[in-house]
Amino acid sequence: MHYEIRSAKETDAAAIAVLSTTEMGYQTTAEQVREKLAVLLKSRDNRILVAVADGQVVGYIHANTYETLYFPPLKNLMGIAVSAACRRKGIGTALLDAIEVWAKETGARGVRLNSGSTRLAAHEFYRSRGYGAEKQQLRLIKSFGGEA
Repeated sequence: MHYEIRSAKETDAAAIAVLSTTEMGYQTTAEQVREKLAVLLKSRDNRILVAVADGQVVGYIHANTYETLYFPPLKNLMGIAVSAACRRKGIGTALLDAIEVWAKETGARGVRLNSGSTRLAAHEFYRSRGYGAEKQQLRLIKSFGGEA
């Protein structure tokens, strides 16, 4: 399968929304994604890339800068999704590689990510790419209306 990796555009919103919903289980709309892209694509601290095959967006990745007072800068993987029909063709690896290049170019010490405890295939993929489990965490959210 031939594909290319490129920077996301606002016109990719519908495809990213579908991938976020079908592959990651997040309920979102093209309009919500378009609104976020309009802001995040202007930020130097965010990188959003898509994989395109046969003119269709079949995967995406979003990472941002992770700064804390107690650790060197990292890049934080916010999401990665590849269409089920296009998995195991190198697309996820290419997207992750592109983020790792960005991380190195910007002086980040590494890339961090959180992955749901039930996403065993994703864990296997990350481990095969050199990611190791640092610790187990519980994600807590206090919502101020709407879904968080």
